[in-house]
Amino acid sequence: MAETVRKGIAELIGTMALIFIGAGSICANNMVDWKIGPVGIALAHGLTIAVMVSALGHISGGHFNPAITIGIWVARKISTGQALAYWIFQLAGGVLGAWLLTRVFPTEIWRAVTLGTPDLGQGITRGPGILAEALMTFFLVFVVFATAIDGRGAFKAIAGFGIGLTITFDILAGGPLTGASMNPARTFGPALITRHWANHAVYWVGPLLGGVIAGALYSTLFLEKGK
Repeated sequence: MAETVRKGIAELIGTMALIFIGAGSICANNMVDWKIGPVGIALAHGLTIAVMVSALGHISGGHFNPAITIGIWVARKISTGQALAYWIFQLAGGVLGAWLLTRVFPTEIWRAVTLGTPDLGQGITRGPGILAEALMTFFLVFVVFATAIDGRGAFKAIAGFGIGLTITFDILAGGPLTGASMNPARTFGPALITRHWANHAVYWVGPLLGGVIAGALYSTLFLEKGK
């Protein structure tokens, strides 16, 4: 139990950092008259994950995302109990990160952008939104397996930055479509604080589906048995 809690706290801290810096960059973008822009927001998310995976990956695996956890669970690299514990800590980290943003940004700033809560872009309906989130999350979880789970990967050298760069290019391409969450905790935390639940199911169904497919595909086709 103590080990699970220790790993869970690492997951909470990493997820909290993602929301505080990632969603915080959206609040800051509003505060500085949109000068940070989509590239800056993509980099804020990607660099945060790159650094936090590098810092905490040796403790918990550096998931910080229920979609990554479920992909690893599908591959039988984590127990059901530990996966559920990770989900609890990840969601708690998302809520904490979002709440902290309300403490540091003026209310009118964070409310204007609903704390960076992802939502569908203009003309995007739920079906295409789910597909986009599933595809982007598939790429993310696939890269996690290739760099951090596979024993032949390069976890100690580049895994954190490979994962972070995947998030960056996903946001650059998919941000206008869905906000490119790829992470139920990234959406849930700000949504809970702002009560902005529009199209919320998209950000659970899409990422979890993408995570499951990536985990099943990589573990079946590419992961060496016993690795």
